[in-house]
Amino acid sequence: MKGFIKKARKLAKPFRVTDDSFRLKDIDPGDTLDFTAEDKPRAKEALAMGVSVLAELQNMLYAQDQWAVLLIFQAMDAAGKDGVIKHVMSGVNPQGCQVYSFKAPSEEELDHDFMWRCIKRLPERGRIGIFNRSYYEETLVVRVHREFLEKEKLPPELVTKDIWEERFQDIRHIERYLTRNGVVIRKFFLHVSKEEQKKRFLERIEEPEKHWKFSADDIKEREYWDDYMEAYEDMIQNTATKHAPWYVVPADNKWFTRVVVAAAVIEALASLDLHYPEVSKEKLKELAAAKKALLAGK
Repeated sequence: MKGFIKKARKLAKPFRVTDDSFRLKDIDPGDTLDFTAEDKPRAKEALAMGVSVLAELQNMLYAQDQWAVLLIFQAMDAAGKDGVIKHVMSGVNPQGCQVYSFKAPSEEELDHDFMWRCIKRLPERGRIGIFNRSYYEETLVVRVHREFLEKEKLPPELVTKDIWEERFQDIRHIERYLTRNGVVIRKFFLHVSKEEQKKRFLERIEEPEKHWKFSADDIKEREYWDDYMEAYEDMIQNTATKHAPWYVVPADNKWFTRVVVAAAVIEALASLDLHYPEVSKEKLKELAAAKKALLAGK
């Protein structure tokens, strides 16, 4: 396992962002590092091994019951968030994993602060929590579509030109607080190109089994592509920290995206020095007595 973890750390490192020096243009959505299209079988094999390693680490996380892990996924439509979650977490015990998908806020959620609906879904100790979209939507879609901000019922004097910087500050403080309380945070932006998104939208229209995935709203949102890219870059620059880093993962090749995400999650879990709980001498005696009784019985 140690050798695989070392490889995972090396694979994820180029896409890890921890400060405000990040520029979106520095990450090519089609990048696959030293992998080529011919290496897809090798990448799939690496993913399978990663899933196996991740399952073992998750078992120790659950048994130790000290740390919680929060994985946040953000992306433009059709970037492959659902597929990444499905494939990377395929070997994890469902009892130790909690997945929440955040859509448009309800009336109840709009009557609370912007973090409320996500905070109440944070993972328990020993578990991996996955947010498919998150409180970061409040600095993305709400920023691009200011009419959504108007629905949040904020006092007018609080909606200033500094509101996005204030939200970034609030998020940084909350993530620092969570980290200090044993919640390991890793954030993923699946960086898909506009051309690849168009290709995937056309597949959803042309292939009957994918019709259910398509929404006319997706096409409307493409008109705001540049606004979203600017918002994503600003968001990552202002919220990437060493304790809660972003991973900006190339998403034009799904097979590569999944391997990188798996590598980053494995690296995060491996950094915790997880182990199965050691039992007391009294517990060992109890186990020995139970074994003796079972062997002596019919």
